[in-house]
Amino acid sequence: MRRIYFTVLCICSLLSFCLQPKAFAQFGARTRPRSLDQLSEEAAIIVHGRVVSARIEPHPQLRNLTTIVISMAVNDTYKGKPQKSFSFRQYVWDPRHAAAEYGKGQELVLLMGPVSEFGLSSPVGLEQGRFRVSRDKAGQKVAVNGRGNLGLFEAVEQRAQARGMKLSARTMGIVRQQKAGPLPLADLENAIRSFAGTH
Repeated sequence: MRRIYFTVLCICSLLSFCLQPKAFAQFGARTRPRSLDQLSEEAAIIVHGRVVSARIEPHPQLRNLTTIVISMAVNDTYKGKPQKSFSFRQYVWDPRHAAAEYGKGQELVLLMGPVSEFGLSSPVGLEQGRFRVSRDKAGQKVAVNGRGNLGLFEAVEQRAQARGMKLSARTMGIVRQQKAGPLPLADLENAIRSFAGTH
């Protein structure tokens, strides 16, 4: 009887874990590849800023969930209502990894999904929608997401043509030439604004 009870409990726990909504997305989870136009379209808000604080804490209602609460000073808003600061709560699987990804002072471009009914949010495509900004050897600001920008412009030109979207010559050049690896921040900003329709 105890064995049956334990088996049922394990199955229920597994189902509960697998059926979590998108906003419960976690570090280390697998997500389908998305290119920049898809990430921009799915994002509810897109901001560029610097992490002011990041703290690990239980969810205020769902106490069994570990979350990270990030506050940022915003330099620019590419999509959504312009704001000077931005905060969100994200579910995390590994707190140590989460804290490293949102280190204090880290400059980021975040393409954020909508906030769930539980007050949770995360970058679209998880690591795909979180770009770390740094400087290259020449001192130029560059941005790279958690997948090394791999597939960032996959089939973008074809989708833009199918939707009748007119991209600027600069964005088209980026789409056609960019491979995996860091992308100049100015080019990322230009492309995001094109895809988000905020040029």
